[in-house]
Amino acid sequence: MLRREFLASFAALAATPALSDDSAEPGLQLSAPEAFHPDDVINRARELSQTPYKAPRRVPDAWTNISYEDYVSIWFDVRNALWRNEPETPLQLDVFSPGLYFPHPIDIAVVEKGMAQSLKFDFGVFDKTDKFPSLPTDESLGYSGLRLRAELETPSIYQEFAVFQGASYFRAIGTGNIYGQSARGLAINTADPEGEEFPDFRAFWLEKPGPGDTTFVVHALLDSPSCTGAYRFEITPGLSLTMDVTVHLFPREDLDNVGIAPLTSMFQYDQTNRHKFSDFRPAVHDTDGLLMVNGAGETIWRPLANPSNLQISAFQDENPQGFGLMQRARNYNDFADLQAHYHKRPGVWIEPNEDWGQGSVTLVEIPTQSEIYDNIVCYWRPSGGIAKGTETQLSYRLTWGAEIKYGEGLTVLNTMIGSAFDNDGIIVVIDFENGKSVPQELFDIDINIGASAGEVSSGVLQRNPETDGPRLAFKFFPGDAQLIEFRAQLRLAGDPLSEVWLYRWTA
Repeated sequence: MLRREFLASFAALAATPALSDDSAEPGLQLSAPEAFHPDDVINRARELSQTPYKAPRRVPDAWTNISYEDYVSIWFDVRNALWRNEPETPLQLDVFSPGLYFPHPIDIAVVEKGMAQSLKFDFGVFDKTDKFPSLPTDESLGYSGLRLRAELETPSIYQEFAVFQGASYFRAIGTGNIYGQSARGLAINTADPEGEEFPDFRAFWLEKPGPGDTTFVVHALLDSPSCTGAYRFEITPGLSLTMDVTVHLFPREDLDNVGIAPLTSMFQYDQTNRHKFSDFRPAVHDTDGLLMVNGAGETIWRPLANPSNLQISAFQDENPQGFGLMQRARNYNDFADLQAHYHKRPGVWIEPNEDWGQGSVTLVEIPTQSEIYDNIVCYWRPSGGIAKGTETQLSYRLTWGAEIKYGEGLTVLNTMIGSAFDNDGIIVVIDFENGKSVPQELFDIDINIGASAGEVSSGVLQRNPETDGPRLAFKFFPGDAQLIEFRAQLRLAGDPLSEVWLYRWTA
């Protein structure tokens, strides 16, 4: 996983004042134009899959041996942004320096009227402090990623909304959010004992938008020892940013443990495991749950966990309607963090555009003692994998933003777990939102609680005066059980009233 303290620095880097003199401003430079068609990326991925894998070039070792402090002392001078001097173009492009965690330069081109022009590497587009070390510069250097900015709230103020950098990672934000979880092009062998394979986006093509355009198109070429791919991103920034993603995959090898539309996030603690951490903040996480609407239309909420040992959960399904990692804690007081602003981190919702068949929404939870590392991964794992030599085409929409309501039923607002008085069992408390469907008398609501082991009480339902919604509390006694799978739902007159709440408790 990428170190979180660097990933969290994108917004800060964008706001860093430039140090160079305007008269020395070189600007991003373009090479001679070449013909381009979007199908070229697909054809290139197909042809590449039929040849042996070649590792991408690397920058000199001196660039990857620098410290984090060294790396953040060099940044792109936004006065050099592409199209900065073209006010009729509603987009500006920035680039990132290579080095540290980013050893592989990538190719970046811009497309206009069927012609592509590559960005030439120019060390002069960056500013740096006197703390940045003297490093060798040769033809192996190149940009490590790209950032997109547009006029989102204020005319003439270009705010960033998407970043592509590192392996096949990319991140986006809705207007008013700050960067949190990441998405990836593809996940291969995640949590495999033999190690995970991280495909790379090796090249990008950014279509130049016309005046008044609000959707921006990026093409990307993916490559790895096991697979190649062609990606098209149609990105529309806004209060909720949407990415319409079209993918063509060409496996070099049989892909068994393969993840489609993977998301990567961080969960350290909340009110389910607060007792394990000595910290002044009530909670620390980018996202707090996995939300799913399965093929049968059932809405499921699974609060995240930070387990003692790595755990993998597979939610079997056929043709899922959607899934994603959500941040439902949306108030400053949920975190009391003046720097990280976890309450402003976006959730990401994934909607397939076609039937994905049989498979499972897979959740990987990795133990962590620190908030600087991502430890949560989720993705769609198709049954039977993807065979070598085939071509797989699929598409989906990513929605990045503060929206938490997808599917049907009362939303789970919070989950709390702790020891009962005098150590008489363990109490689970679940707060649901209020809604027009909630009867005035809560005793009309049926409580459904199930557990895979241990003893579980029947549960008590009360109205929470802070939310005006129902609060479900139940007690359980694990006995010798080391792992218990819980399922709870509120029902009214035999029909679902709330989401299905799932949780995996571990001793």
